[in-house]
Amino acid sequence: MLEVIDTGPGSDPAKPPLLFVHGAWHGAWCWERYFLGFFADQGYRCVAVSLRGHGNSPAPRRMQFCSMVDLVDDVASVAAGLPRPPVVIGHSMGGFVVQKYLESHDAPAGVLLASVPPRGIARFLLHRFRLHPWLTPATLARTRSLRAIGATPELAREAFFSRSAPDADVADCTARLCEEYVGKHILDMLLFNLPRPRRVRTPLLVMGGEHDECFTQKEVRATAAAYRTEAEIVPGMGHDMMLEPGWPAVAERIHAWLSARDHV
Repeated sequence: MLEVIDTGPGSDPAKPPLLFVHGAWHGAWCWERYFLGFFADQGYRCVAVSLRGHGNSPAPRRMQFCSMVDLVDDVASVAAGLPRPPVVIGHSMGGFVVQKYLESHDAPAGVLLASVPPRGIARFLLHRFRLHPWLTPATLARTRSLRAIGATPELAREAFFSRSAPDADVADCTARLCEEYVGKHILDMLLFNLPRPRRVRTPLLVMGGEHDECFTQKEVRATAAAYRTEAEIVPGMGHDMMLEPGWPAVAERIHAWLSARDHV
């Protein structure tokens, strides 16, 4: 049974539900602090899922054997339980899941926040290896674990937050981060099941952070170009755009973009 945080029916029945998909190491909790309440106040039904093996969602089998197809199935199963197709909003790895989901599912709109680009995570991993020589491919092959990337508040800040994020917020996030195993889903993001943007017809809003240490502004712009749109870079923002001090600017931009679309 997947963990789902659901705000319940929205106050505006004309608006589609919003389905939030977290990134690696995270869970549905990362949306609960700010985003779910903000969008519920705008009249939306808001649903955040913890993908299998994340948050409080168990993995039916060892995560090393779970593929991107499995994670897409998690999103599809939650979406199928909603009264109408939801807007899908994905962060980081969740953005990759959303891209793959939209290849075969209809949605009124989608939002990619600091998303894994269609080219995958090769540059991200190489950047981590260069920053931390102790984190090597051989280490990953031996431990099958990526937990070290955010294992301490210092490492979590480096990867996920800007300098302006309060220490207490970074420490709280670090304590909530889960294990991320080098499983099939990671290999799919590296090479074996990369997104196919030409299959996606859903309109997308693509946003990134000025100070994101995971995915560069160049990668965010390349993601947007692949989906035939323009990237929006938020000043002062780190990777965890939904938890950063500047989160209201991100939420308000998403709300404005959705409101401007006639069918959303």
